[in-house]
Amino acid sequence: MKRDKTSGTRYVSALAGLAVLLFLLAVLNLCLGSSAISLREIGHLLRGSGESTAYDIVYNIRLPRILAGILLGGALSISGYLLQIFFANPIAGPYVLGISSGAKLTVALAMVFLLGKGITLSALGMTLTAFLGSLLVMGFVLLLSGKIKNMSLLVVAGVMVGYICSAVTDFVVTFADDSNIVNLHNWSMGSLSGIQWSGVRLSATLIMLGVLAAFFLSKPMGAYRLGETYARSMGVNIRGLRIALILISSLLSGVVTAFAGPISFVGIAVPHLIRGWIRSDEPIRMIPACFLGGSVVTLMCDGIARTLFAPTELSISSVTAVFLVPVVLTMMVRRKGGRP
Repeated sequence: MKRDKTSGTRYVSALAGLAVLLFLLAVLNLCLGSSAISLREIGHLLRGSGESTAYDIVYNIRLPRILAGILLGGALSISGYLLQIFFANPIAGPYVLGISSGAKLTVALAMVFLLGKGITLSALGMTLTAFLGSLLVMGFVLLLSGKIKNMSLLVVAGVMVGYICSAVTDFVVTFADDSNIVNLHNWSMGSLSGIQWSGVRLSATLIMLGVLAAFFLSKPMGAYRLGETYARSMGVNIRGLRIALILISSLLSGVVTAFAGPISFVGIAVPHLIRGWIRSDEPIRMIPACFLGGSVVTLMCDGIARTLFAPTELSISSVTAVFLVPVVLTMMVRRKGGRP
């Protein structure tokens, strides 16, 4: 009993620490940029006063971007965690398995085709198209998993699929005539730039539905982690759970790709970091913690991408790769050495 109480206290403290860090990063991102805005000015804006230019920057540019970073980063982390449970491999993730690249490809193709006919793809249309791309690549990876039993080789195959999808997307974007398509280059590299309130509202709705669905599946996921035989003995519908994991992870990664393009390594590295932070791998604890952890990492990396060489903006994937690739490499070395 005392051990459970200590574990619960540690978990609550870890969540509180992540929440505080997320709040501080949000305030910092709100203030910093090519045009610095002080906390005093932000206070004036909240009271309904202040310059109209500062108002536009805070309410129409930075605040939607911050909220999008929180939502999309959390979604990407949970998507990666669900894939790691599905494949029973901590190296699995939507970016590594090529799922994000597949979603990027279908969105780019749809936009090229529709804009060529004078039709604009809506935010919902982008999300559905990205979801379809995620499902297609996920289905292909599952097909490979039936032929390739070695999980390391399966991950390599997923990386190759991702490279093919990215190459086709780059070809489409590079040789497109329409200026709107040419401007998709930043999006295809991963960027939170240009996200509007309509996109924030739609992504929030879809992500919350996905997160709630994952949370309600935490008990059968916990049993599934202990092996299929044990899960069946506990009455878990293995086939139904697998389908649910595929749909939820594809939805979450599809929403992220639709609004921000592919963001690398958040889905694979953050769940690993969170396991060490909360010292637990129980889904009912990991899901909220992964959401907060993914939000913190994404917001931090987006802030660096936006301000490091302002007004020039880096792709967020460049920054996440610098910070998170060492985490992934460390994890792989530990697995190779037989350590957990």
